Amino acid sequence: MDTVVKKPAAPGGDSALERIQHAGLRGKVMSADEAAALIRPGFNVGMSGFTGAGYPKAVPQALARRIETAHAAGEPFRIGLWTGASTAPELDGALAKVEGVDMRLPYQSDPTTRARINSGQMQYVDMHLSHVGQFVWFGFLGHLNVAVIEVVGVLPDGRLIPTTSVGNNKTWIDQADHVILEVNRWQNPALEGMHDIYYGTRLPPYRQPIPMTGPGDRIGEPYLRCDPDKVIAVVLTDAPDRNSPFTPPDENSRRIAGHIIDFLQHEVKMGRLPKNLLPLQSGVGNIANAVLDGLNQSPFEGMTAYTEVLQDGMLEMLKSGKLSFASSTALSLSPEATEYFNAHIDELKPRILLRPQEISNHPELIRRMGLIAMNALIEADIYGNVNSTHLMGSAIMNGIGGSGDFARNAYLSIFMTPSVAKGGSISCIVPMVSHIDHTEHDVQVIVTEQGLADLRGLAPVQRARRVIDQCAHPDYRDALRDYLARAQAGAIGQHTPHLLTEALSWHQRYVQTGHMRNQ
Repeated sequence: MDTVVKKPAAPGGDSALERIQHAGLRGKVMSADEAAALIRPGFNVGMSGFTGAGYPKAVPQALARRIETAHAAGEPFRIGLWTGASTAPELDGALAKVEGVDMRLPYQSDPTTRARINSGQMQYVDMHLSHVGQFVWFGFLGHLNVAVIEVVGVLPDGRLIPTTSVGNNKTWIDQADHVILEVNRWQNPALEGMHDIYYGTRLPPYRQPIPMTGPGDRIGEPYLRCDPDKVIAVVLTDAPDRNSPFTPPDENSRRIAGHIIDFLQHEVKMGRLPKNLLPLQSGVGNIANAVLDGLNQSPFEGMTAYTEVLQDGMLEMLKSGKLSFASSTALSLSPEATEYFNAHIDELKPRILLRPQEISNHPELIRRMGLIAMNALIEADIYGNVNSTHLMGSAIMNGIGGSGDFARNAYLSIFMTPSVAKGGSISCIVPMVSHIDHTEHDVQVIVTEQGLADLRGLAPVQRARRVIDQCAHPDYRDALRDYLARAQAGAIGQHTPHLLTEALSWHQRYVQTGHMRNQ
C-alpha cells in the first residue's frame, strides 16, 4: 500500500483560517466529522484529487469512521465515489477498508480498492479521463449530490485557489448540489496564478473550438468559480499530498529510454519531427521517469510538454532548461522533488500551467498540437493491440487513465514495457492480449528493453514479425514465431491469422502453472 511520507513543514507561514477571505465562508468552518455528517448514504460524491495530489485529507477519513459506525449498527451506508484519478490511502484506502463505496470511477490505484473491485464487492467504471467531465454534464452518470474539494484558499468574492491538482474540480463544483471545502495550509500559497481554468466549454450542439494552439496558451482564469451559497462546510487541514518516492531507473528502463531517444533522433533526421520535437506527453511511473531522464541528457533543446501529470522527470527537465514549458492537470512528485518545487515555485510558475483534465486530455487539443504520447502497458500482442488495465484478462490493475485520450489522437503513439514480468514467468508480448484497451489502430510504436518496433504503415503479419523480432524476450521469441507460423497455416483467414484454441493459452498456462512457457 502507498504510504504517506512524514509531513514536511507547510510552505506558508499563515494559518488555514487566514486563507479564507470570504466572511460568509468563515462562518461555515466546522470539524471534518461535522462535515462528513452532511453526506448521506447513497450520495454520489465528487472528490478532488488526481494521481495523489490535491485530494481532501480529513473529510474522507471522517466519513469512513461514520460509515464504519453505521455498519457496526447494522445500517447500510455506501456512496458513489467520483474523483479526477487516483488519490491516496486517506481517501480511497480509508473508504474501501470500511466497504463504504458502492461505485468507483474513473481511475484508482489503491490496493484495498483494487481488492474490493476484483472480489466483486465494489463496482468500478474504468473511463477515459477526458470523458468524465462531459459525461457528468450530459447526465450519463446520474446525479452528483456533494463535491468535496481541497483548495489553497478562498478569495473575498468566493473564488477558490486550486491546489496541486485540478482534475474534475470545475465540473464537481458546477454540477454538485452542495460543496464541502478543505482549506489545506500545507499547500503552498504561491500556487496562486499557476492554474488555467477554462469556462468556455458548451454542450452539443453549441460547442465552439477551444482557442489553444500551444502548451503555454492561457485560455481561462487562475481560479475556480464557486457560489458561496453552495458551500455547506469548510474544514481546515494541514496535511501533505501523497508524495511517493520513485525507484531509480533500472537497466531495462534505461534501455527502453535509449531506444526511444534513438528513434526520436531518427525522426528528426528524416524530417518528420522538428529539432525541438513536438509537445511531450508522458504517463506516470519509473519507466516514464527514465525516458524523461534520457531526454534530459539528450541533445534536444527547447522541448515542451502537454500532459496530464507533471512528475519528477519533467521537473528535472524544467530545472535544466531542456523543457521550456509544461502544461498538466496535476503534480505527482517525490518528497525531494516537492521540496524543490516549493522552494523554487516563483521561478517555476511562469513555465507551468495546471488545467482541468477535460482540457489537459482533450482530443481536439492533442490532435491539433501533435503530441508525442509515451505510455506504459501491461501486455501487447504480436499485432500491436495493447492491454494497459487487466491482469490475465479479468483482474483490474489500475485503469486506462488518460492513455487512450492521447494514444488515439497523438502524432506519435508510443507504448513501452519490459519484455517480461514476474522474473520471466510472464511474457509481456503474447499471441493475443487478454484484454484490449488500445487497438492496433492506435498503437504506432512498441518498445521494450529488447528493442523498438515501428509499426507505422505495416500490415498485420508484418507488424507481428517486427514485434516478435524487436520486442519479445529471447526466452519467448521462438514460441511466438512458431505460433505465427502455425496460425498462418491453419487460421480461417490470413489477414490477422490466429489459432482460436491457442490464442489465450499462454495466459491459461500461467493461471494453472505460474509460468507462460510450455515447460
